Amino acid sequence: MREGEIQVAALLGSLRQGSYNQGLLRGAMLLQPEGMRIYEVPIRDLPHYDEDRERAGDPPEVRSLKDGIRQADAILVVTPEYNYSIPGVLKNAIDWASRPSGKSVLNGKPAAIMGASAGRSGTMRAQLHLRQIFVTLNVMPINEPQVYVTFARDKFNTAGDLIDQPTQEQIRQLLAALEAWTLRLSGP
Repeated sequence: MREGEIQVAALLGSLRQGSYNQGLLRGAMLLQPEGMRIYEVPIRDLPHYDEDRERAGDPPEVRSLKDGIRQADAILVVTPEYNYSIPGVLKNAIDWASRPSGKSVLNGKPAAIMGASAGRSGTMRAQLHLRQIFVTLNVMPINEPQVYVTFARDKFNTAGDLIDQPTQEQIRQLLAALEAWTLRLSGP
């Protein structure tokens, strides 16, 4: 950890321009506590994970992904929910980041998860599935608070900015908890 500043690598599971989850990440960046820096690690251009490709050496996009996560003290995952799970593009990024086995840049990282959806579940099933994936990767997500943004169309303006005060407060609490968890796991 850098002296006095927690670096948080954000993985955004939505590729759509103007998505609610993109707005949610922007909101988190605006609400981050002093002493925390959230930066997005792009996953859009990653090739599909393929062990043959991995054996030939990580492509530049994969090296960039791993470097972005490696330099982070913690991870923030912002994800929509597709078919009761996380989007394939996010799973693909996690698959690349988890390699090589036993030397993953994800190993031991503190993490926080949040997501937004137009419906009433607010990505809770996707987040639960992501927590299951994190178990095998030894990623350490915080348990509370959980941020499930429901009925997102009512919580963002037409520019895609988060305008809902209760949701902003939930994000502040999530980031404060991530900060405390990261400091706790980093030791004295």
